[in-house]
Amino acid sequence: MARRAIVKAAAVSGAAGLVPGLQAAVHAAGSDKPEKEEVRIGFIPLTDCASVVMASVLGFDKKYGVKIVPSKEASWAGVRDKLVSGELDMAHVLYGLVYGVQMGIGGPKKDMAVLMTLNNNGQAITLSKALADKGAVDVASLAKVMAAHQREYTFAQTFPTGTHAMWLYYWMASGGINPFRDAKVITVPPPQMVANMRVGNMDGFCVGEPWNARAILDGIGITAITTQEIWKDHPEKVLGTTGDFVKKHPNTARAVMMAVLEASRWIDASLQNKQKMAETIAEKSYVNTGVDAIDQRIMGRYQNGLGKTWDDPNYMKFYNDGRVNFPYLSDGMWFMTQHKRWGLLKEHPDYLAVARQVNQVELYRQVASAMKIPVPRSDMRSSKLIDGVVWDGSNPARYADSFKIHAGSPA
Repeated sequence: MARRAIVKAAAVSGAAGLVPGLQAAVHAAGSDKPEKEEVRIGFIPLTDCASVVMASVLGFDKKYGVKIVPSKEASWAGVRDKLVSGELDMAHVLYGLVYGVQMGIGGPKKDMAVLMTLNNNGQAITLSKALADKGAVDVASLAKVMAAHQREYTFAQTFPTGTHAMWLYYWMASGGINPFRDAKVITVPPPQMVANMRVGNMDGFCVGEPWNARAILDGIGITAITTQEIWKDHPEKVLGTTGDFVKKHPNTARAVMMAVLEASRWIDASLQNKQKMAETIAEKSYVNTGVDAIDQRIMGRYQNGLGKTWDDPNYMKFYNDGRVNFPYLSDGMWFMTQHKRWGLLKEHPDYLAVARQVNQVELYRQVASAMKIPVPRSDMRSSKLIDGVVWDGSNPARYADSFKIHAGSPA
C-alpha cells in the first residue's frame, strides 16, 4: 500500500517537477514494484552509517520490497570508485564526495544523485594530546602555538572534496590559519585516524564519530570543536547513487529511501533505540569498536579529553521530526562554494542548476508524502556559521569569493 501511495503521489506531483526520464519510468507497466530487489549499499565504519545498517538489521527494507545488502568499505575513494563503476548501487557517502564526482574534481566525472540527507551534526576536530599539552585546545590557541613553534604541522581529512575537509578548512581559516599555506593536509580513511595519530603522523584531524571519542578514550587526542559548533545542523552524509541508477530504478530508489527513513525515525525515537543502535553498529561487521566510543555522543553526552563535560542538544541526529533528511539545494551548493574557495573548482559553476540536477528533491517529496513526513516549503535554508557569515544560497558566487582566506590568498 505504501508503494502504491508513492506512485499516486508521483502522479499528483506532475511531470514538471520530476527528474528527467523519471515520470515514464514511474508509470511503466503501471507497476510500482522495485526494478531491482537486492540493493548493495556501501558504508564506511562510522556512527552515521547507522540508518542504512539498521534498515537492514531491523527488516525495514523487506517491508518495502527490497533487500539492503550493507557493504563495508575501506576508504571513501573506494566508495567513489565502486559507485561510479556500478559495483555499489548506493552508498552512505560524504555530501562533498558526490558533488566532487559530479563536477569531475578529485576523480572520475559522472552524473550523481543525492537521494536524501542521512544525518546532521556529530563530527569533530581532534588535536593531538601532545599539541594540547603545548596549549593548543581551540583554533585561536592552535594559531598561537603554530606561530610560536614553527615547523610543518600535519592535519588529516577523509577525502579531498568531502565534508571533513571542508569543516577542517573552514575552522582553521576562521582562526586565521590558511590550511594550504600554513600546514600540510593529508587524506586518511576514517578508521585509520586514531592509529595514525598514535604514531605521530598528524597533529590533528577532522572525522566522524566514533573516532574522535576513540582518540579521547585512548588518551591520544582532545576534541577542539564539534562540527555542530561550526555549523549548527549542518548536512553530513547522504544516501548517494548515480544519476543513471535513479533513472533506471526509480521504484527501487523510493523503496530504499522509505526503509532508511523509517530506520532514521526509529533511531531518533528513544534513548533505548539509540543504545540498541550503538550496540549493533559497534559489532565487528560494522564499525568494530567498543560501544563506549559510540553510545555517549549519540545521546549528546560530550567530554573533550581535558576534563570538560557537557550536554549538547545539537548532537548527531538522523531524523529530528523529519528535519534532517530533506536534500536542500542550498546544502549541495554550499559544498561547491567551498570547492571554489579552495581551488578545487577553477571557475564558478551554475550552482543552482547543478544542485537541481544532483539533489532529488521531487523524489524525496514523493516518498515523504507517502510516509506523511513533513517537508519544508523552500528548497533552500539559511544558516549562520562559526565566523558569523550567513549562508542562504541566494548568491553563491559572491559568497564563494567573499572569504579573506582562500586557496589563492597570500601567506
